[in-house]
Amino acid sequence: MPDSNFAERSEEQVSGAKVIAQALKTQDVEYIFGIVGIPVTEIAIAAQQLGIKYIGMRNEQAARSLPCCFWPRSHPCLGRYGKCKHELLVEACRLYTKFSARPSSIEAIPFVIEKAVRSSIYGRPGACYVDIPADFVNLQVNVNSIKYMERCMSPPISMAETSAVCTAASVIRNAKQPLLIIGKGAAYAHAEESIKKLVEQYKLPFLPTPMGKGVVPDNHPYCVGAARSRALQFADVIVLFGARLNWILHFGLPPRYQPDVKFIQVDICAEELGNNVKPAVTLLGNIHAVTKQLLEELDKTPWQYPPESKWWKTLREKMKSNEAASKELASKKSLPMNYYTVFYHVQEQLPRDCFVVSEGANTMDIGRTVLQNYLPRHRLDAGTFGTMGVGLGFAIAAAVVAKDRSPGQWIICVEGDSAFGFSGMEVETICRYNLPIILLVVNNNGIYQGFDTDTWKEMLKFQDATAVVPPMCLLPNSHYEQVMTAFGGKGYFVQTPEELQKSLRQSLADTTKPSLINIMIEPQATRKAQDFHWLTRSNM
Repeated sequence: MPDSNFAERSEEQVSGAKVIAQALKTQDVEYIFGIVGIPVTEIAIAAQQLGIKYIGMRNEQAARSLPCCFWPRSHPCLGRYGKCKHELLVEACRLYTKFSARPSSIEAIPFVIEKAVRSSIYGRPGACYVDIPADFVNLQVNVNSIKYMERCMSPPISMAETSAVCTAASVIRNAKQPLLIIGKGAAYAHAEESIKKLVEQYKLPFLPTPMGKGVVPDNHPYCVGAARSRALQFADVIVLFGARLNWILHFGLPPRYQPDVKFIQVDICAEELGNNVKPAVTLLGNIHAVTKQLLEELDKTPWQYPPESKWWKTLREKMKSNEAASKELASKKSLPMNYYTVFYHVQEQLPRDCFVVSEGANTMDIGRTVLQNYLPRHRLDAGTFGTMGVGLGFAIAAAVVAKDRSPGQWIICVEGDSAFGFSGMEVETICRYNLPIILLVVNNNGIYQGFDTDTWKEMLKFQDATAVVPPMCLLPNSHYEQVMTAFGGKGYFVQTPEELQKSLRQSLADTTKPSLINIMIEPQATRKAQDFHWLTRSNM
């Protein structure tokens, strides 16, 4: 007689939503960020039932900047817009992602998700896109027809060719004016231990890129960030550790660099090697592993770069003069405050282990030169493409993880007033989940610059705002802190250094709720007026 229990199991049905959730769970996905709506709601509920945490965002732009996200599209997938439209979307995403696919059946979903997760972390990390037809979500299939893939293996560790390592070591030894540039690729590779050893053992000056900050602490004596332009312009050998020669590094070209500068490029991505400038040596592999190879090769013959060399003297002198200029600006007592005064007082109180998230124009550019990072992978900003609107999404993701794994750790999100406006409603998300975030909105009434209240009123006497208000101007003295108080957080409107110090101190002391500090600065404060070429956007 047939086993009735077996018969029941063989007829058991499972929904596409549950298959998606289980496939993600099998790949150790812990958090999902999304925009609620049919059919995302069903997927989110299924994920929560499996112990995956779901964070509902308010804005697709912010949600898409996060690790694993869902957002609703027109449904059903084969209905209103037709099959061709969605196949075109998959193909379009192929241009901008590491992997883009649309499972042909519910049974194929676990295979596609495993491939997406694996592709996102292997080699240079990047986004993947999986387009799941909406009618799959509620469709029921036999549970026995689903085969879940095992969790993908950790990325393999690759090493550079021995001959290339020997050549690179020789070039470094013979350098008269060497420089290391530490990029976000080094942070991702967890190369802090080996790179710090290389810096200290051989007395080599280094510069971090924005998200390479903290791999070696910013306050390290061999960090030459305050002499960035001078270091780039006169180095004769530059070692790139996971840093790309894009606009942030002026494409590696004169006049920002010497015409005959030798680049040694260390990168996990073969396609990145040789972009914009032909390197003297290429080292393809995991940055931590390759740096250890370099250390082993350099250790074969005792050597270190002379700390009293003319090059070190030049860099130290430039650092000293630039730091003095920055401190002079920071010490100005005039009101409204300038950027340097604000960041100086913020830096004084920031916890050493906090995450710093930053976006904006002047706010991000100047802030990254003043706000220090002491730990790797503790800074997120608008990145290679300077995309505005990602800051609050980044802060939310960092805060969700910190709240679970490092209770008491703060996320400090530094926003320009324009940048804050892109995703400002995510403040509700922050308050809904009571996340450990302090938002600092550096408010100059505009994009790059704005006008004070009196000038604004004078302009409006002559014509309608649409005819006379410059495109970069925003409403003066906007009370962004009230967005935070509207949802139950704490808000502060500050105009003086004393008010800034007090509000930040209170925000850090109150671990029960998030805060937003709206910091008013001089509307016409610009980098040009401050006249420091080493702090311009082209010198980030």
